[in-house]
This record gives sequence, structure tokens and C-alpha cells, in this order.
Amino acid sequence: MGKPVVAIVGRPNVGKSSLFNYICGKRISIVEDTPGVTRDRIIADAEWRGRRFSLVDTGGIEPASEEVIPSEMRRQAETAIRMADVVVFMVDFKDGITSADEEIAAVLTKTGKPVILCVNKVDTIGETPAEAYDFYNLGIGELFTVSAAHGLGIGELLDAVYDCLPEWSEEESDADVIKVAVIGKPNAGKSSLINKILGEDRVIVSDISGTTRDAIDTYVKIKGRDFCFIDTAGMRKRGKINDDVERYSIMRALDAVDRCDVCVIVVDAVDGVTEQDTKIAGYANDKGKGLVVAVNKWDLIDKETGTLEKYREGVLNSFNFIMFAPIVFISALTGKRVGDLFETVVNVYNESRKRISTGMLNDVLNEAVAVVQPPSDKGRRLKIYYMTQVAVAPPTFAVFCNSVKLFHFSYLRYIENRIRKNFGFEGTPIVFKLREKTERQAAEENVH
Repeated sequence: MGKPVVAIVGRPNVGKSSLFNYICGKRISIVEDTPGVTRDRIIADAEWRGRRFSLVDTGGIEPASEEVIPSEMRRQAETAIRMADVVVFMVDFKDGITSADEEIAAVLTKTGKPVILCVNKVDTIGETPAEAYDFYNLGIGELFTVSAAHGLGIGELLDAVYDCLPEWSEEESDADVIKVAVIGKPNAGKSSLINKILGEDRVIVSDISGTTRDAIDTYVKIKGRDFCFIDTAGMRKRGKINDDVERYSIMRALDAVDRCDVCVIVVDAVDGVTEQDTKIAGYANDKGKGLVVAVNKWDLIDKETGTLEKYREGVLNSFNFIMFAPIVFISALTGKRVGDLFETVVNVYNESRKRISTGMLNDVLNEAVAVVQPPSDKGRRLKIYYMTQVAVAPPTFAVFCNSVKLFHFSYLRYIENRIRKNFGFEGTPIVFKLREKTERQAAEENVH
């Protein structure tokens, strides 16, 4: 059994994300005075009085709306209610009871789950305003007045949540969870891919570019392995980031890359690799993350003999700085080869954590030097004394030589290729730390 789940629900713009951020202690959900800014379920760890639980922020519920995005937001919120152990139903004190509040309350009372009524935007300290008691008419039960913006009354609200939490043991660890950030330009099919992986509509999908605005964590067990898939907002060119909400979304996407183990770069097969795709891949590569290229919408491509290999060659040419990244051709719509993507992600994760003994490394190094002599300049030749692995994720090697200046990048690339040929490291960047030593210092260390 996982951590207890607490979902914050309510109609748009009542302050759910502000409460979510206050409880979590950091700005996770995007907060803007714009209805419908939070569209998907956002999940984060929270703690109160020593009890840990998962807190879920949701897009606002608009019961009567038939527009695509609001109806999807409503469905996401309904899913959050189903998965929750405790529901915090938030209403707006300044607006009073609305017909939407009444409809939501009617749905919540039928769930049979503990529901805590949170009356937000009560910004005064002291006795509860008489108008707040009108919210008892919703039939939920005891109410708690808070000001999420100012942090007032939240302790009492969390005490009520605490009393409703089911027992949970923290025996399970997240240490072996593979964190996978699904990144790419807008509308490439990232959310559709995650929904196919999960077998449910976990993330809002529409053909409206930029539907996903937050980075969303979803945990799932596949073939005995624990994954955390992070769906991210599509990254646009900087000149096309027109508003603050989208700017925050890009920051969330970059943060998702920073905290993941493997990045799946989703490329639209119809559009091909764009300049923005290469910039996204470059950022992930610079961060030392495992990389997998997923060419999505492959089912829409007209095929003939050699189509796949020709397309693969084109992708490699575009991503010539990450030639080590495996390419998987998939269809998030039909699910074709999505299983192959799992296996590839696990393999890249394992490769990024591989360790090679110093002896084996230097056997390969000595062979490489014998085949192609190190470069020289003005009569002075580069001497490489030895190499040792100093870190994983990404694999990092310290190379000791007589002169860093003589170590031309092309020769370093040659050494990297020899290492990859012998030890694999598929899908993971390799980092080299060049260190100068005298020949005597290297001999005294006697690393062999």
C-alpha cells in the first residue's frame, strides 16, 4: 500500500494551487490569477505531525462546461477523487456558494470518502465571519476557514486531514525508482505516450498545443520495475514564450530534466527533428542524463523498403552530438513498440550506473594508444599515464596525462569511442576529467 493520498478539489480559481504550494513548502504548482491555470493532477510529497502523504492539486471542476479543456480538467479531478483517501473541498468565501459548488458537493457526498470543507480567502484573524457559516448548506459537515495566500488557518485544516489519514508504513523505498522525464516540443505526443504507458488517461491530451503546463510525476510498476514518469510542458523557442504562465512551465520542464535519471526525447515523426528538438536534447546531454530518442507517430509515415533505416540515419545526423542515444520508433496512439521503449529506458539507466575496473579501463586505453598515437605539438607529445572511473550517472573518468593542452578534443573523442566499443554505455553521456601529473607522480601511485 502506498502513501495516503489527499486531493484538493474545487471549481477554478478558488486557491487550490496556493494551498497546495503552502502545504508543500515550495512553489510546485503554477499560481496565476487566471482560471484553469492548473490543468492536470499535480502530485507532491507532504508531511504533517510526522505523517507523510501524497498531496494532489487538480484542475478546477466546471460541472456544466462542455469545452474540451474544462471537460478534461473535470475528468482529471474526478480521477483524483477516486484515488484519494481524503478530499479537501475548497470554496471561495468572497464568492459565496455557487451552483458549481453545490454540484461538486453532491458528487463528493456520494463517494463515501472523508471530505473536509475548506473555505478559502478568509483573510482576517479572529472569529469566523458569520457569512462563512452559509457553507454548511453544502452538506459536507464541519468547515475550516483559511487564507491560503497568507497561511492563516492551515494548521487546523491539516489537523483535520491528519485525523482522517489511513495507517501507512514507510517500508517501501523510492531508491530503486527510475525517474524518466518525457521531453520534447509541444504537441509531439508526450502526454499520449504516458497515458498509453499507464493504461489510463492520467494526463490531459488534446490537439491544442501547450495543453500540459506543469511537470507531472506518475509512479507505475512495469515488469517488476518501479518507474516515475514525468510529463513536461513542451519547450518552445525562447522568442515564442509569450506569457508568464508558459515561462514557468518551461522552468518546470527544465527542472524535470535536472531531477530525472533518463530523458525520453519525443520527436514527431511527421515533422521530423526540429531545431528545438536538438536544443532540448543538448540541454539534457549537458546535464549528463541518460537519453533515449522516441520517434512518435510512426504509424502515420508511409513506408517502403529502407524507410526506417533512412529515417534513423536522418535522426542521427540531426542529433550528431548524441550518437550514443538509442532510437525507438513508436506509436503512442496504437501502443506499437511502447514495450520496447520500457526495455530501452531500463537498459540506459543501468548503463549510466555501470562501473569499470581501473585495470580493464587501462587495458583498453593502452590498446587505443598503440593503434593511434596521441597528438604532439612543437616536438612535445601527449602522454596518457592512466585512467580511472570516479563516478556514475553519468559515467565519469579521470584521465591523467602530462599536458591538458596537448589533449585535443578529437583524440578524447577517439578514446571515448574505444571505451564505448568495449564497454557499451549506450544512451549515457561520458564525462572526462583531465588531470596533469608528472611521469614520476604517475609511477609512484602504481595504480595498476
